[in-house]
Amino acid sequence: MVIAVNTRFLLPTYLEGYGNFINESFSRLTKQFPQHTFIFIFDRKYDPIFIFSKNIVPVILPPETRHPFLWWIWFNIRIPLVLNKYKAEVFVSGDGFCSLFTKVSQCVVVHDLAFLHYPRFIKRSHLLFYKKFTPVFLKKAKRVATVSEFSKMDIIKHFKIDSEKIDVVFNGVSDTFKPVNFEEREAIKEQYAGGNEYFLCTAAIHPRKNLLHLLKAFSIFKKKQKSNMHLVIAGRLAWKHEEFTELLRTYKYREEVNLLGYVEQSKLIKITAGAYAMVYPSLFEGFGVPLIEAMRCKVPVLTSNVSAMPEIAGDAALYFDPQNYADIADKMMLIFKDEQTRQELIKKGVIQAARYSWDRTAELLWNCILKSVTS
Repeated sequence: MVIAVNTRFLLPTYLEGYGNFINESFSRLTKQFPQHTFIFIFDRKYDPIFIFSKNIVPVILPPETRHPFLWWIWFNIRIPLVLNKYKAEVFVSGDGFCSLFTKVSQCVVVHDLAFLHYPRFIKRSHLLFYKKFTPVFLKKAKRVATVSEFSKMDIIKHFKIDSEKIDVVFNGVSDTFKPVNFEEREAIKEQYAGGNEYFLCTAAIHPRKNLLHLLKAFSIFKKKQKSNMHLVIAGRLAWKHEEFTELLRTYKYREEVNLLGYVEQSKLIKITAGAYAMVYPSLFEGFGVPLIEAMRCKVPVLTSNVSAMPEIAGDAALYFDPQNYADIADKMMLIFKDEQTRQELIKKGVIQAARYSWDRTAELLWNCILKSVTS
């Protein structure tokens, strides 16, 4: 079988979300199924680290897909040429887009419908494209994969897609996320928080991640606890980050907030393992990978009680209303003062995190791909 894959998000210095899903899934599938040929379609020069095995044929297909007009050209004019040339039997696209001008079966991964729930947080040109074409893509695709039961029901609700057409393919978490010993943890704290304990938030600086409320909650925590606790935020500066960065300039506890920017996984593992707790106040997620990363590192999780987060974290998290920064602060103070609750969350987190792995993700995605071809 010839399987074409949209690999435009396999970027070595920016491997988040879509790219990480494709990277982890197909680094396994290409090796597991050497009898099949995988056509990796890049929109720019690729890094050889993404050519995982000999049965991969890399194709560079310009133009670089930097805005909606180029998205349309790439998927609808350029992609069909590659599918025809290599006689692909299925096209797998991990970013929710598909090609409208091909008869090749398509398996499309839709991670969430954030653009419908929080349209003000998305560039207008992108929003218009998503609103116009997402229902068309969902109809065109032979199979749809999504990362949680929540997202599956969200797709069904908004676009009336037959539930039988949608497979839940949970995100995974790398086995390299694991606890560190006392000496390692002390060294991590020294490097990232001046030797102090720290709350960690792994999230891009973007309004949907709700970091303004996190700063307000941290202020309440600091005033009431008189603690040396720091706040570490690991994530790139994304669209509409200006309000957050402007507030941070005059923030009372600025010296105790450390913005790390984009962090590669090898460093993120250590930063996660060294944290006192993960605080993840996002307004909307289709999954919420940082929750499980923290649990694997035996770090307790505090997170929002909305969208997919309660499904993914189960009983292994403290939940708050993300719109209420006082509630976020209350949960931060609770985890700080109540060691018994903290230890209970850590134990439950280990059990909950065991439900998710990239091996399982790859297996579920493969089954979805096969259905795309055979159904």
